[in-house]
Amino acid sequence: MTQKLLIIDDDAVLISTLKRAMERRGLSVTTATNGKEAIKRLQETEQDFATLDLKLEKESGLTILEQILAVQPNLKVVVLTGYASIPSTVEAIKRGAQDYLCKPASGDDIFAALTGSKVATVEIAEKPLSVDRVEWEHIQRVMSENDGNISATARALGMHRRTLQRKLQKHPLDNV
Repeated sequence: MTQKLLIIDDDAVLISTLKRAMERRGLSVTTATNGKEAIKRLQETEQDFATLDLKLEKESGLTILEQILAVQPNLKVVVLTGYASIPSTVEAIKRGAQDYLCKPASGDDIFAALTGSKVATVEIAEKPLSVDRVEWEHIQRVMSENDGNISATARALGMHRRTLQRKLQKHPLDNV
């Protein structure tokens, strides 16, 4: 019998990529973009696994975690996040997550975390990311959260719009 996975994330590109990767590994995949939709999917169909974004558009993944486990207590949930921290990791595990992975995680690592087929490994880069690269990725993440709106992104980052535009014209070439 095919095992079923529910992907809960608000990033359409990630959903599409992860769905294809997990289907190639033999899972039947359903998706949801928010907590309400996820609960509806779980009430409709029993799932074996779920991946859950820690920070959805207007919802906390930790709150959704408790809600989905109330619907299906045996669901194996792996929390995925671009905002990893030790406190959020501990809290996710306390609330019932099976594992916690930082984005971007490989399809192999996510599959391993879901199924327990092998221990997911985290490679430590020999050369750490440069400050410019970290700043660039943070700006891109905030820009994505603001649907590409430069003015809203500048406000969220606490910088002038022109300063943000200058930073966006620069592309970090190291650690790409």
